[in-house]
Amino acid sequence: MSRRSRAVGFLALALVAAALAAGIADSYGSRVAGGYGPLRDVVIATRPLQAGKPVQPGVAADDLEARRVPARFVPAGALRSPAEAIGLVPAAALPAGSYLLAGQLRPPAPGRSRAEAIGAHRQPVEISVSGADALLATGAAGRGARVDVVVTTEPTAAGPGRTYVAAMAVPLLGLGPGSDGPGPGGTAAATLGLTRRQALRLIAAESFARKLTLLVAG
Repeated sequence: MSRRSRAVGFLALALVAAALAAGIADSYGSRVAGGYGPLRDVVIATRPLQAGKPVQPGVAADDLEARRVPARFVPAGALRSPAEAIGLVPAAALPAGSYLLAGQLRPPAPGRSRAEAIGAHRQPVEISVSGADALLATGAAGRGARVDVVVTTEPTAAGPGRTYVAAMAVPLLGLGPGSDGPGPGGTAAATLGLTRRQALRLIAAESFARKLTLLVAG
């Protein structure tokens, strides 16, 4: 047999082996889905994460990994992508192998420089908001961003609800998953630099409004 014939034979064997491996993997995935239900993406810490240390893009790539596991085993609030953790800090140390949950992460605590940046007579206040996915997708939620907070009320017997701007051009200090976890339609926890009057107005709005939405200030 010539050298060329042997090379062609080895290539054919390699292709057959690859096809068999793919078939075995598909069969295994089907058996797992059939035995335990549908699979979903979760984020696992591949290395220990320190409490209070922000998750940087490089850290997310090296220390976090997305895996697919049966949905029945996934705890509530589990992140689906490492990108969702970028810029947030673990509230407590997380060992390697842990699921990464929305409730375990917080926006960075405002330091002295940030407190100075939000201006006099303002303080950091966390509220639940909708529409944060658009800010994250466009990169408009970066440090130093200013946003308008729009309140949409529930309709009543007297008429339809109304929408109005409750706070204009306030500093956005942090943005992370809300109490119901990440994902489409979920709320986000936004930390804003608010005056006392703005804080009281928005805290009250959380109790009666249908939703609070963030828009990039014009």
